[in-house]
Amino acid sequence: MQHKVSNAEIDSLRAEIERHNELYYQKAQPEISDYEFDMLLERLKKLETENPELITPDSPTQRIGGKADSLRPFTHTVPLMSLDNSYDLDELKAFTERCERLAEGRKLEYVAELKIDGLSVALHYENGMLKTGATRGDGQTGDDVTQNVKTIKTIPLKLKLDGKGHAEIRGEVFLGRAQFAKINAELEMQGEKTFANPRNCASGTLRMLDSQVVASRRLDMFPYDVFTGRRKMFATHWENFEWLKANGFHVNPHLALCKNYDELCEFVEKMEPMRDELDYEMDGVVVKVNSTSLQQEFGSTTKAPRWAIAYKYAARKATTKLLGIRVQVGRTGALTPVADLEPVLLAGTTVARASLHNEDEIRRLDIKIGDTVEIEKSGDIIPQVLAVVKEKRDGSEKRFKFPTICPECKWDAVRPEGEAVRRCTNPDCPAKVKARIGYFASRKAMDIEGLGWVLIDTLVDSGMVKNVADIYKLTVEDIASLERRAEKSARKLIDQIEASKTHGLQRLLYGIDIRHVGERYAKILAKHFRSIDKLAAASVEELDDIPEIGLAVAESVHEWFRDPKHLDLIDRLHAAGVQLEVEGAANFVSDERFQGKTFVLTGKLENYTRDEAAKLIEDRGGRVSSSVSKKTDFVVAGEDAGSKLAKAESLGITVLDEGRISEMFK
Repeated sequence: MQHKVSNAEIDSLRAEIERHNELYYQKAQPEISDYEFDMLLERLKKLETENPELITPDSPTQRIGGKADSLRPFTHTVPLMSLDNSYDLDELKAFTERCERLAEGRKLEYVAELKIDGLSVALHYENGMLKTGATRGDGQTGDDVTQNVKTIKTIPLKLKLDGKGHAEIRGEVFLGRAQFAKINAELEMQGEKTFANPRNCASGTLRMLDSQVVASRRLDMFPYDVFTGRRKMFATHWENFEWLKANGFHVNPHLALCKNYDELCEFVEKMEPMRDELDYEMDGVVVKVNSTSLQQEFGSTTKAPRWAIAYKYAARKATTKLLGIRVQVGRTGALTPVADLEPVLLAGTTVARASLHNEDEIRRLDIKIGDTVEIEKSGDIIPQVLAVVKEKRDGSEKRFKFPTICPECKWDAVRPEGEAVRRCTNPDCPAKVKARIGYFASRKAMDIEGLGWVLIDTLVDSGMVKNVADIYKLTVEDIASLERRAEKSARKLIDQIEASKTHGLQRLLYGIDIRHVGERYAKILAKHFRSIDKLAAASVEELDDIPEIGLAVAESVHEWFRDPKHLDLIDRLHAAGVQLEVEGAANFVSDERFQGKTFVLTGKLENYTRDEAAKLIEDRGGRVSSSVSKKTDFVVAGEDAGSKLAKAESLGITVLDEGRISEMFK
């Protein structure tokens, strides 16, 4: 017999469950046992099943969805930028001094927060209800992981107080050390591959397609910023945390509002001894200018904001035994030695290998097989060997002879005069081909998730794939014919390959592996030329004339497009339907008022954020610089413009107010 309940009765039960959730996950003060909590949840599920008209999106029962076929891309309203790093207190002091110069005498405060070793996410709420959750991705585009973030108990499905309009909360999703150990123990019992560290586990978990598995992993999140639309919600960064706590978020308690460098140092030094006491990984302190208007005025470089910095704690060290040295071959043919180590616990993870960089480093360290070595690990950088503990040698150690032939294809490995790296001379070396394909399929390039290293090995070894263009010839039947490949998984991979065709020119330029062209230069080149044909036809002089592109990059790009093999590769990618132009490039008409001109933004604009104005300028062919010089063409001056305006006037540079630049944008 069904039990008819009132809204008030079911709301009361939901409120009780949420209260116990908060006591357990945020305050660590549970009042009931896990069993009693599960019984409350089961009772709610039963009542909602009997009264489906009373189910609401913010009900605790709605945290877990089903399985998804794939993750959809999500474009961020405001890019999620990375932070510049500082590794000593002098660099931190230089940051505060730079901020003081930019503030030009105005009051400065800083907020110090722990640098959590997790992954950034953006949560979007509409009228108080959680609508979307997305990973950072490349900062511009991430993955829609809404169903997965809903499983995180410390993320409210409904804001407690602020239920009007739009709010975007940014935070760091992480996994506690105890929970990480539990997950790895379970995987080991099942004979499955374990995770290297909590961050990798959290990242992999959040991008899983089955939200029930995600829920079982018990991820957590610390929020750190709040937007409404494209603007910060509050006048100060510190106000974010009061709002976040009031609305039900799990705010990290280790925060400080600091007036100056000395107070920042005090917080940094106070927190370092706590690194191993906390139940989560943290590797430093993030420092941010408190005033959001000053944040906007300070702006950012192409990679990071000028109003924030990450202070990284010194790497932690350990000693272990060197069991052997193996040589890996990368996509450029570089032979890189890697130390195989007796596994040792370091900075919360088990380390079994470390970088030795090159043959000169092996000689410098005077390292031998069987040596006791000192290693260090900092952040996400692969552990490296620092020194040999020669006092522990017993005479059984053996010297390592660096190979002069490629260990993969047996061609000569040559070290050009003046270079530190020895390279395989075979252009078709299987190791180089595999590495290039893996690079092309990586997340920052064409993002073909299902094309992992095991499958790449099989495809190249079988002769099915000889270069990246061959990826687009693969069929479902080809993949399904490989050992242990089901047709369903084969179809998913082919769908991912097909989707990668539309990922854009910037990702393609990054993925085809032009020497010196990383993520930043790929973006600059794509934005400037807008099609690969125009880029291929550019002279060294044209490339070098682009302000951000130096001569070394210009010569490298020009040389790459002179190689007939590379031109054939581009032709094959074009024939396969891969997008080789920026969207809308065919209809793009550069605005001569902007084309090739350098703009500097200063002061507060009423109708645009700094990033919005910069994008509008760049979309019309202009360039945005952070400093005024004789090469500056225009200074756009908003309210409270400071020294940049004065310098522009002294140099006779044209100054545009907001009204004039708005007219130019039309």
